[in-house]
Amino acid sequence: MDAAEFRKRGKEMVDYVADYLEKIDKRQVFPDVEPGYLRPLISDCAPQEPESFEDIFKDIEKIIMPGVTHWHSPYFFAYFPAASSFPALLADMLCGGIGCMGFSWAASPACTELETVMLDWLGKMINLPQEFLAGKDGQGGGVIQGSASEATLISLLAARTKTIRRVQSEKPELTEAEIMGRLVAYASDQAHSSVERAALIGAVKIKNVPSDDTFSVCGSALKKVLDEDKAAGLIPFFFCATLGTTPCCSFDKLLELGPICNKENIWMHIDAAYAGSAFICPEFRHLLNGVEFADSFNFNPHKWLLVNFDCSAMWVKKRSDLIGAFKLEPLYLQHHHQESGVVTDYRHWQIPLGRRFRSLKLWFVLRMYGIKGLQEHIRKHVGLSHQFEHFVLQDERFEICAEVILGLVCFRLKGSNKLNEALLQSINEAKKIHLVPCHLREKFVLRFAICSRTVESTHIKFAWQHISQLATDLLKTWEQNHHQQ
Repeated sequence: MDAAEFRKRGKEMVDYVADYLEKIDKRQVFPDVEPGYLRPLISDCAPQEPESFEDIFKDIEKIIMPGVTHWHSPYFFAYFPAASSFPALLADMLCGGIGCMGFSWAASPACTELETVMLDWLGKMINLPQEFLAGKDGQGGGVIQGSASEATLISLLAARTKTIRRVQSEKPELTEAEIMGRLVAYASDQAHSSVERAALIGAVKIKNVPSDDTFSVCGSALKKVLDEDKAAGLIPFFFCATLGTTPCCSFDKLLELGPICNKENIWMHIDAAYAGSAFICPEFRHLLNGVEFADSFNFNPHKWLLVNFDCSAMWVKKRSDLIGAFKLEPLYLQHHHQESGVVTDYRHWQIPLGRRFRSLKLWFVLRMYGIKGLQEHIRKHVGLSHQFEHFVLQDERFEICAEVILGLVCFRLKGSNKLNEALLQSINEAKKIHLVPCHLREKFVLRFAICSRTVESTHIKFAWQHISQLATDLLKTWEQNHHQQ
């Protein structure tokens, strides 16, 4: 494919993607395929001779689309939003075209410097404390990770290194292995599984801190666990607070937890993967109060801020904590400006060496939507979630299981877990909308998340009417079975 054909085929692909997104509501949100569907549709081996673009293009609809779950459908209400917008897609095209590997400033100065500035832009949008911003001479700063899972792992590993060095300076008789064996990390019992996975990779113990009736962790619960572990000779070193938990979007009490972590020399990382985008709205910014006590903070613009995956924003108060944990300087990565103090080499801030020019997506989206446009997007989704909540509350057969704060409604039929499992199965087998469940304590709960950029009030109304009708049919069947027994 030469440049001339690329121009032609590129325009065809842009038209295809635009048509796909414009008409996505006409597609069945969840596919009908069974596991292994794809292998019989393609050859066993790569072709010996080149194939035409036309043949490949035809196979998109024939082979790929039948197995796609349409995350950007206005009938997709599962998990959390997977953000997307045309400006972000265009920026990703440019990123792919430039094709740089921005692991150091010298590897692509624009890639590094735009990222630093964009994370400052984003930090100012959510009113992060000044310590988290790079500015011209700050000690903190931001970086784009691939996911919130990576941000949590990076924070935990940096905290581990920092704690080991501190304890060794205080108690030189202890070996690194002895200290490692006593380290303990903590997170809410509602925290995302990636926190536990980070501890698994980091080879440290992790303990769940019990959440309260609102599914939030409070200061007294953390202090109780810390006191018990310190009395047993363990070394608490890391706490991951969650703002917007995956099951029900609950918020840990930062203003209580932060001072405890600071006093106990515990690194506090804040995971706000989904909810963080909402903090650009002044009416939701109070949910971030207490971030000033944190050592690191993360949220995903690729969830709710119209920047397509992957773009996970992470900030640290002291970038030296990251660099000190991960810095290696082989000759082939060194460059003239690395010790100047005025450049950033992001390879020291992440797990992989290579990195894409992801800040282009932020730059395009922030400029083309503006803060006001993004605020309107967030507020629209929050409003739609309250519309669905209203429908649930109007039906006495259903109950709301957690406070509806930001775009997520947790609800269920009043009755057994098996009844609600059957309802979810009916919903997803019908394939008109798509939901996923969670457990809140002993209850099996259905999650209704406002996801698509194109979702409107009519889609919410359709979804509720569909759920309500399936519930009616299900309850009638269950009642008949009960009488027969």
